[in-house]
Amino acid sequence: MQNLHDVMRKPRRWVCGLLLALFGAAVPAQVVGGQVVKVAAASNLKGVMDELTAMFKAASVQVTWGASGSLAQQIRQGLPVALFISADEVRVDELVKERQTQDAGQRYATGRLALLVPKDSRLPLDAGLKAVVLALNKQDKLAIANPQLAPYGIAAVEALRHEGVESQAQTQFVLGENIAQTTNFVVTGAAQAGITALSLAQAPEVAQRTRFTRLPAEWHAPLHQKMVLLQGAPVQARQFRDFLLSPEARAVFRRHGYDTPP
Repeated sequence: MQNLHDVMRKPRRWVCGLLLALFGAAVPAQVVGGQVVKVAAASNLKGVMDELTAMFKAASVQVTWGASGSLAQQIRQGLPVALFISADEVRVDELVKERQTQDAGQRYATGRLALLVPKDSRLPLDAGLKAVVLALNKQDKLAIANPQLAPYGIAAVEALRHEGVESQAQTQFVLGENIAQTTNFVVTGAAQAGITALSLAQAPEVAQRTRFTRLPAEWHAPLHQKMVLLQGAPVQARQFRDFLLSPEARAVFRRHGYDTPP
């Protein structure tokens, strides 16, 4: 079994390509009329936001990715963004109470979890989460997002607790700074299994090298996701927010594995 540190450092061109394609730090769309909307968005949204920003024609959209907790802290420290698209409601509500927003925010989607393993894994994926955790060897790693930073990490711990294997899993955790890094641990072989966002597990770049199964929504608190306009947001940011709440955009969210409000 390869050492985790060695796997992470191993220089493979396809790994670098995957990082650029899926987990880039910022993705600017084509500039339209010189207008740029700067957005902070949770990493689980990478695939769906790439599609939605391409559909939005009123302005260019530049996205900074990260864990919701990290992004909220960066916003407090002056991150120059107009719209915060969180993977939970708590981080938005905190900013609302701190009077850093224009309104109370809007729920735009509800996320789902997936259990992810490498394509050639012999772990019993079809038998479910408990069976996979119990089948891990002592040196194997189970990737989850850091629960202190990422809502999907909190949900992962809750799912493990529901299945009665939280204590066994804790000894084998490797924590991603966000859900994108968590997914990358499994894709690159640095972890033998991981709990990630369904939306990322379905992404073509990930699906080429992994297999996944959905985890029941009843195993964890709902991953309701909320966005909010920040103080000083320009009219183009409001237009983008309204577009993300439109029936057209909600159809895209559903195609990427999210539930949407009625």
